[in-house]
Amino acid sequence: MDQQAFMFQALVYLGAAVILVPLAKRAGLGSVLGYLLAGVLIGPALLNLVGHKGEDILHVAEFGVVMMLFVIGLELEPERLWKLRKSILGLGGLQVLFTFAAFTFLAWLVVKDIRMSLAIGMIIAPSSTAIVLQTLQEKGLMKIPAGQNSFAVLLFQDIAVIPMLAILPLLASGNGGAADDHAHPSGMLSLPGWAQTLVVLGAVAGIILAGRYLVRPLLRLVAATRLREIFTATALLLVIGITVIMTAVGLSPALGSFLGGVVLANSEYRHELESDIEPFKGLLLGLFFIAVGAGIDFGLIRDNPLTIIGIVLLIMILKAIILWTVGRYFSMGKDQLSIFSLGLCQIGEFAFVLLSFTRQENILTGEINNYLVAAVAISMALTPLLFLVLDKVILPRFGESDEKEIKADAINEKNPIIIAGFGHYGNTVGRFLRANGVGATILDNDADRVDFLRQMGFKVFYGDASRYDLLEAAGAAEAKILLMTIDDAEKRLEMIETIKKHFPNLQMMVRSSNRNDAYDLMNAGMLHIYRETLESSLRMGIDTMRLLGFRAYAAQRAALTFRKYDERTLKQLSAIRDERQYINTARQFIEELEQIIRNDNRLPDLGAERGWEEEGLIREASRE
Repeated sequence: MDQQAFMFQALVYLGAAVILVPLAKRAGLGSVLGYLLAGVLIGPALLNLVGHKGEDILHVAEFGVVMMLFVIGLELEPERLWKLRKSILGLGGLQVLFTFAAFTFLAWLVVKDIRMSLAIGMIIAPSSTAIVLQTLQEKGLMKIPAGQNSFAVLLFQDIAVIPMLAILPLLASGNGGAADDHAHPSGMLSLPGWAQTLVVLGAVAGIILAGRYLVRPLLRLVAATRLREIFTATALLLVIGITVIMTAVGLSPALGSFLGGVVLANSEYRHELESDIEPFKGLLLGLFFIAVGAGIDFGLIRDNPLTIIGIVLLIMILKAIILWTVGRYFSMGKDQLSIFSLGLCQIGEFAFVLLSFTRQENILTGEINNYLVAAVAISMALTPLLFLVLDKVILPRFGESDEKEIKADAINEKNPIIIAGFGHYGNTVGRFLRANGVGATILDNDADRVDFLRQMGFKVFYGDASRYDLLEAAGAAEAKILLMTIDDAEKRLEMIETIKKHFPNLQMMVRSSNRNDAYDLMNAGMLHIYRETLESSLRMGIDTMRLLGFRAYAAQRAALTFRKYDERTLKQLSAIRDERQYINTARQFIEELEQIIRNDNRLPDLGAERGWEEEGLIREASRE
């Protein structure tokens, strides 16, 4: 491809992404579906701007999946990975085993060939790491049980790539198990089986040891240069190096990059690596999704619509049933099961690699191969739509809260204060009250946090504080004050309605995440609202003024004036719904506040200012 053709292709891909993705996001469809639609638009089905080059682009863009797993590994410390071992081995293992067995059997009923049936089972068993993880992260679902279990299953599927790549060459017809150079390098094929195993284990061990003992000193050396571009180059070198090593020994590059990320998860350079790789990861993943969309053979779908639709529905429904059954065995709630089973019921991007291999080695016929390529692409394209249906239709109408399935603790104490939510914010308030001898009944609905806090010596009761029966058991009818410090803004509003209805005499002091959250709480009738960012922001402003030479009293007085005026105008702004009117009113208030503080600073010295200075306080203490 000459330079001009390359630039034209770049223009087409980037132009389609820039136009379609924002439109899809605005319509609530998500970025993944936007990229897929962009691929369909520029592909052979519509504008035909990329022709049949989409498949070549797809191989390059698969590097985005490798980068994504490296970044995920950076966020996943080894201790946390160890905690997920049951889900990875149990949930992931059962899903792959049952899905592979079911589709191998169904394929054998149709084609009556065990080699082809085994290949089809391996192609269908994995799900799409790229689409599922991207969608879960985009929707903030990675930390819930469904997200954690989905990640565990996807990780096991990447590990399962190893035996799949080992088995597929044995299914090749007429060549005694020869493999293509991409999946099994010629150097590896010349080694006996035990030597290949040692090379594979050595490569994995080498990545772990290098990450622990070589990469960290290297990053320290590169960071000392203070050249951002060199650090970025080093980050890319790490990921590309791991990819080359894993490909050379016939393993999944995604698995190797994930291991490399996990090894560096405790490194002091973790966040820097993540921020440097993130733009490349996002761009390559977008390119991958566009290539998938462009690769959908709409001609085949047009000529055989019922057959293609039937194959896709059969695969997705049967995979969803298997996932639901396995998830139910691991005690997942219905809401989480819905996300888990529908989120993973597509065929994964690794199928394109396997299908390319089966085509080269004549394991599958050309007709079956084409049908499967279309089924893979359509199932991946349907995944973002399934998440949309989950959000808008299934969960609101048929979902059940998982908290209801976990029995809340029996509460055997009553105090004048109830604290709902004992995370970072509530923990600070609770420790302050406890240090001053004020007793409080503490409620929290995070089971792991409750266990940890109990080990720390706190008496914390597990349960959803928005439930009427739990509040009643906690003594809400007799308590004086409820401190609402839970993280979830929607849950706070739900609690307010419950308390206003059943415990009208209970005073509420409510945490607010930000200014917009404070507007909602004010409109719900709350008087005591505490914005978690306000005090720390003003403290930083005071310290900045002090470092610039302002006197302590002047800085404190300006902050107090700012806070009083800001809280007074907050109520007025919360009632404004029109955006233009809100902007004009807010600008007017900002100008008024600045004028008030300027006038206040011109007032004569009130005599108390000197006592606020640190040096003055030290002198006062020395005299006593």
